Amino acid sequence: MIHVIATIDVQPGKRDEFLKIFKANVPNVLADEGCLFYEPAIDVEADAGAQPPVRDNVAVVVEQWASLASLHAHLRKPHMTAYREQVKDLVRHVEMRVLRSA
Repeated sequence: MIHVIATIDVQPGKRDEFLKIFKANVPNVLADEGCLFYEPAIDVEADAGAQPPVRDNVAVVVEQWASLASLHAHLRKPHMTAYREQVKDLVRHVEMRVLRSA
């Protein structure tokens, strides 16, 4: 299994607009072969000690895939190309961590 943590920094004040577009694409992604989990998340103040400050313009996508091949196939899907086109003016930076269980 592959885990993906994608941190998406959006233009100030545009996170809600970004999330609306993102969530509209979630059913397409969940239908991709090998997709086990795919959900956006946002920071919450938890008073948890080591937690850095809450980021108002960041969305984090938590994903699980059956294999690297299924992740690669997902990234090439037409619905992902369309999604990237829809959000390109909202997104400032994306960092994606691809992980495996230790």
